[in-house]
Parts: sequence; structure tokens; C-alpha cells
Amino acid sequence: MARQERAVRTRRAVVEAAASVFAERGYAAATIAEILERAGVTKGALYFHFDSKEALARGVIEEQTTRDHRVPREPKLQEWVDTGMSLAHQIPRDVILQAGIRLSGDLQGRALFGSAWPAWIERSTALLAEARERGEVLPHVEPAQTAECFFGAWLGTQAFSEASSRWSDLSERVCVLYAHMLPAIATPAALVRLDTGPDRGARVVREAEAERARRAAPVTAEV
Repeated sequence: MARQERAVRTRRAVVEAAASVFAERGYAAATIAEILERAGVTKGALYFHFDSKEALARGVIEEQTTRDHRVPREPKLQEWVDTGMSLAHQIPRDVILQAGIRLSGDLQGRALFGSAWPAWIERSTALLAEARERGEVLPHVEPAQTAECFFGAWLGTQAFSEASSRWSDLSERVCVLYAHMLPAIATPAALVRLDTGPDRGARVVREAEAERARRAAPVTAEV
């Protein structure tokens, strides 16, 4: 068990170190030597988990899609909003997400290690499909098309926020994006129920973290 825990910690240290280097330098300029130095592990320990820089990039991208603090909701359209808002809150604070953004947008590198974009679009499509089944979106909405359209707009908003303020205003900008997008897809009854405030992402993340902490807490037997 102790050996397994050490392996988990080592892998986490390597992924976080790789993410910090990829986020700063991009894939092409990143080196295994710098990743090793930041991770504070041996070359053998790194290669035990990842056999190449390409594999490291894939590991960071896979880790990115676990950074979803979405909490199951009714209505499902709120859950869809929460996904985008929680990511907007996390990106300025999470180097894994920052690295995933840079790697996923690397047009040359994507042929080697893939992209997180399809996973996010698929997740968005599934939520919009559920919202359609529940009558929360207008009849013209095609979940896959809407998910892809919104994701493109979300990426552009994220890129503009990064360039103009290093993501410090990302939550506010994504809030504006939803304010323009939702009236075009949501039924009036669903629209008035939605919470799209700029602090929505922060509140969702806190709620998700509290729930995880509750589940992880040891259960004490009643006497």
C-alpha cells in the first residue's frame, strides 16, 4: 500500500511539473530535463509512468478533463452552465488546465498527443441532449451543433481573456457569453431559473470540493 501511494504521489508530481513547463513553454520547447528538475524525481521514476514527452503531454490532457467540478443539477441546462463557469473560475488557478489549453491548441503537436477539445464537446453535447429531453431548450436546438458552436465561442473568450488580462476577468467574460447564448437556446421557463452570475463558478467549485471532502471523511460507527 505504501509503495502504491508513493507511485501515485510521484505520478502526480511529474504531471504537475510537466504541466507547468508545457504551460510556460509549449510542447516543442519543453524538455524532459526541466520537467525532472521541477518534479524532483529521478529519470527512472519519470519513465516508469511516462515513456516519452509525448506520453507526458497525453497525461496532462487526460488529467485536464478530470478538473470538472460540475455538480449534478436539475435542470440540466444549469449543469451545462456550471461546467463552463466552473472551468472559467479554475483556469487562472490551475496549471493543469492552463497546460491543457496550450497543448490542445498546438496544431502540430495535436497529431502526436491529441486534444481535450473532443471530450469537452462530448460532455457538453450529452448535457444539452438531456436538457432537450426535459424540454429545457427550444425545438431548433441540435445538441452536438450547439455544443460545438458554444465551445468555439468559449475558446475565443478564454483566449481573449488570457491575452488581455491573463484570465483575471475570465469569469466575467464567460458570464457575458452565456447571457448572449442562453436566450437563443433556452425556453423562457428554463431561462428564468438559471443562475449565471459571475461568481457562479466559484460557488460550484466550493460546493463540489465540500462534497468530495464529505465523501472522503472516515465514517465513525455509532456507539
